[in-house]
Order: sequence, then C-alpha cells, then structure tokens
Amino acid sequence: MTNTEILQVLSGFIGSLGFGILFNVRSKRLIMAALGGLLSWFLFIALNKVILNEAVCYFLVAAATSFYAEISARIFKTPTTAFITTSLIPLIPGSSLYYTMASAFSGNLELFVQKAISTLQLASSLALGVILSAAITKMFFKRTNIKTKTEG
Repeated sequence: MTNTEILQVLSGFIGSLGFGILFNVRSKRLIMAALGGLLSWFLFIALNKVILNEAVCYFLVAAATSFYAEISARIFKTPTTAFITTSLIPLIPGSSLYYTMASAFSGNLELFVQKAISTLQLASSLALGVILSAAITKMFFKRTNIKTKTEG
C-alpha cells in the first residue's frame, strides 16, 4: 500500500468514528464501528485494484462489511444498524452524486444521465450487498439460535 492509500484508510476510520459519535454509538462499540469503516475502505482499495467494475467492487465490499457489522452486533448485543451505518460511511458515493447534480444544474443533460446512472449503480450495489449479507446471516444465526438485542 502506498502512503496515500494508508492515509485514505485512516481517514475512513476517522470519518466512521465521527459518524459513530454523531449516531450516539458508545464505548467499545464505537471503536468496532469505526474499525468497520477502516475495513470497508481497505477492502475497497484492495478490490478496486483487482476488479475493474466499480459497482461490483461496491457490492462485494458492502457485503463483507455487512457481515462484519452483523457479527459485531451479535457480539456486543447491539442493533446491527449501529455498525452498518458507521461502517459504510466511507463508501457513500458523495463525489458521484455531486457531479450528477453539478451536471444537472449546468444543463449538460447527456453528462447528467451518465453520472446519474453511475450513482444509482453504486447506491444499488451498496444496498444489495447489505441485503444479501443480512439475509445470509439471519438464516445462519436462526439455525444456530444466536440472537441480537432487537431479535429478543
């Protein structure tokens, strides 16, 4: 990894830590949630070198990060959303959304459509990764009778 990539991974940790504080995540859960952000951006950088399709990369990273969040939620007996939301913060396609809106306001319809499709692909990939991960872990933990705080 280059120095820039290490700095990006650390920034993913710090950004997730900040959102964890904003979302009122406390104690050891806060560090684990922030480590999820570090993990998600590290995986994105690593997979982005191997997989050229950014949407596929987002899907795989979201699924892996959601598995991490599901397992952390069960360990700490905390709702999964505390870990998923903070862990996926580094993956939010903010720049893609910005360029979509900038092209819309500048009147460049062709670029707007291109950027909008790209942004929707990235957001959909994140959502599908989370959904797949949640479904698989729910089936697995239902068979093993391990429950979270929200499942009673």
